[in-house]
Amino acid sequence: MGRADDRRARQRGGRRAAPKNRSSRTDAPPTRSETVSPAESAPAAAGAATGAAAGAAATGGRAAARRGAKKGAKAGQAGEAGKADRSLIRRMFTWKKVLGTFLAVCVLTIGAFILLYMTTPIPDTANADAQLQSNVYKYSDGTLLTREGKLNRENVDLADVPKAVQRTFVAAENKSFYDDAGVDLRGTARGVLNTVMGKGAQGGSTITQQYVKNYYLTQEQTVTRKLKELVISLKLDREESKEYILAGYINTSYYGRGAYGIQAAAQAYYRVDADKLTVPQGAYLAALLQAPSQYDWHAASDTGKRLVQQRWNYVLNNMVEQKWLDKTERAGMTFPVPKEPKAAPGMQGQVGYLVDAANGELEKQLVSQGVASNAKEAEAMVNAGGWNITLNIDKKKQQALEASVKDQLTSKLDPKERSVDADVQAGAASVDPKTGAVVAMYGGVDYIKHYVNNATRTDYQPASTFKPVILAAALDKAAKTQDGDEITANSVYDGTSKRPVEGSDIGFAPENEDDVDYGDVTVQTAMNKSINSVFAQMGVDVGMDEVLKTASDLGMDTEDLKAVPAQTLGTMGASPLQMAGVYATLDNHGKKVTPTLIKSAENSAHSVKAADAIGESVISREAADSVTSVLTGVVDDGTAKKSVRDNALRKGQKVAGKTGTSDNNKSAWFTGYTPDLVTSVGLFGESAKPPHPQVPLTGATNGLKSDEGRVNGGGFPAQIWAAYTFGVSTKVSKFDLETDQGAAVQTSSPSPSASSSPSEKPSQSPSSSPSPSSSPSRSPSPSQTPTTQEPSESPTTSEPSESPTTGGPSTEPPENPLDPQLGQGEQ
Repeated sequence: MGRADDRRARQRGGRRAAPKNRSSRTDAPPTRSETVSPAESAPAAAGAATGAAAGAAATGGRAAARRGAKKGAKAGQAGEAGKADRSLIRRMFTWKKVLGTFLAVCVLTIGAFILLYMTTPIPDTANADAQLQSNVYKYSDGTLLTREGKLNRENVDLADVPKAVQRTFVAAENKSFYDDAGVDLRGTARGVLNTVMGKGAQGGSTITQQYVKNYYLTQEQTVTRKLKELVISLKLDREESKEYILAGYINTSYYGRGAYGIQAAAQAYYRVDADKLTVPQGAYLAALLQAPSQYDWHAASDTGKRLVQQRWNYVLNNMVEQKWLDKTERAGMTFPVPKEPKAAPGMQGQVGYLVDAANGELEKQLVSQGVASNAKEAEAMVNAGGWNITLNIDKKKQQALEASVKDQLTSKLDPKERSVDADVQAGAASVDPKTGAVVAMYGGVDYIKHYVNNATRTDYQPASTFKPVILAAALDKAAKTQDGDEITANSVYDGTSKRPVEGSDIGFAPENEDDVDYGDVTVQTAMNKSINSVFAQMGVDVGMDEVLKTASDLGMDTEDLKAVPAQTLGTMGASPLQMAGVYATLDNHGKKVTPTLIKSAENSAHSVKAADAIGESVISREAADSVTSVLTGVVDDGTAKKSVRDNALRKGQKVAGKTGTSDNNKSAWFTGYTPDLVTSVGLFGESAKPPHPQVPLTGATNGLKSDEGRVNGGGFPAQIWAAYTFGVSTKVSKFDLETDQGAAVQTSSPSPSASSSPSEKPSQSPSSSPSPSSSPSRSPSPSQTPTTQEPSESPTTSEPSESPTTGGPSTEPPENPLDPQLGQGEQ
């Protein structure tokens, strides 16, 4: 018996296991040799007892072993189940099956593409979009405004286009054009993926693909269209020459200004035929194709001009890289500024302005509603024609606005007598504050004579028409003065001219008009008299970042503006349409009003919903109503009282508004409103000579002006506003105001308390005892000197003055700013 057997025997009770073939010997009597002596029996007995104990222990161990075995069995069953699952996955996803599936998908894809290739011919004719229709524009009542959309295209042979100019288009869009197979598989795959994922269009198509899309297919963003584009491009590249494809591309592309094809574009931008184009001019036309409207030099924003110049440089640099242009010749090229645009026939008067503005709004709606994936595609869809567009323009109000501008301004201009009269441009927009509808628009004297729409241009300063925005921010944010008192219409500020603002890291000390020191004044009086120093300090008290945020919420474009005190003078750019929207939001009790020109638009394929003109509240009703209440004081006791309050056409209509006159008298504004109509009127100084820089209005007309010849917001702009508004809005209704502040709800303006600074004194003694109800703004330290100084408004002397940067002394002493009658509104 081996050691293993001994060990097992001991575990069973300490006995040696007998061989199986000798187990019968246990029944036989013991032999002599097996007899145990008494001396040996005692140890044996003890061993037996020990063995019995060991046996009992072994029995307990076996029970524990059985319990462990049961648990092990259960665990084993679970393990077997897991192994079975893994085994199933392995059987289902073996490398052979995965590879087979992949190969099957590849074969099916290739087969489907072959089938598509065989069943997709090159179309015999151009698509419907290439055969443009007219767009029809109507007034809000359904009567016809105009029909526009005659195709401006004249195809030319490629041989008539200089070779170097041809290459500008290749350098701009597809450098590998002469060598590729007509398609960009990677770009097409990316485009298909973007379409499936709903990300819209993305660049990457070749010249061949773009030509196929423009001429044979449509602009829709679908997988089917992209696959057809791929197939037709491959076939076209095999069947036609590169010259044929390039000629088709440059003859069918849209360049802006209604020009389709390079010949029409050459005439529209440079007044030459295509065969006379230079390389720099060709590079500009090639750059235009990326974004025609945005890159049109005479309509582009500063950003657009910068981008198109970058694109122009990109084109020429690519030509040098491809060895199509000598590096030295390239270095001597300068940007070729295009000629001014000419209006198409039938677009004279205000029609062209309305059509262009409607097209721009329609393009934005096409993108926002997902009909078009980007601005370029939307522009192409609008120019493809076939649209029936109804505007919100009220025919009678439109005619009344045009007549008021003529009667109050343009009929008085005489460029032969005064050369400055030729530099006067007017723009206006009128909005229904309850619906956001643009009911009238004045873009300029004539679309054919002046292409830029003065109602929508944003390159002139709104000046003091921005002051109500500062007050709205102060009231909505519950801002406090430097003394910690909450700002209200009765808060007192120091109206000293050139007083450095306190609480700003950037020094600023604006001058009041004619450098008049007003001393302590209430906010109501400061708005009436348009006192620059007060609103500069208020802007700092509120926080210029909060002021600009409120301006943005109200509808102004403040994206790239710096939050500095100089912005309190309205030194940013704004359009009459934007300012009408801002004041309409105030009129609508703080609910956002976005002016909308289009009532409805549809063609055979799409119906575009009108934009949501009325939004959520962007400032509290109390803040908006308080600003409206304060602005009634500007009309009744401030800078607009002569042109508006005392106007013979006024029949008791309640009016709120603000005048504005900008830096160096380059613009003059009046934006005002009744409970039912908001209108913003702007006059802009623009040189009649190219490139038409901004110039002062000073000396223009023989009408309302100051001794210095300034044209003010309280003059012609307010007169135009009054003649129009009182002519079309005869309904006498009151503002529904929920506020206890401002001229509209107070019988008299509370007298402010004296300033905490002994150096601050009113220009005259107050007519009544100071009221302790309002706290003055803290006087700034004399050590704070400004690093910059912005000019202010320049009002007429026949009215309470606004604030310019420069000007002669006041012809009469200022009224007492603490007089309780100042700021008193109608009851």
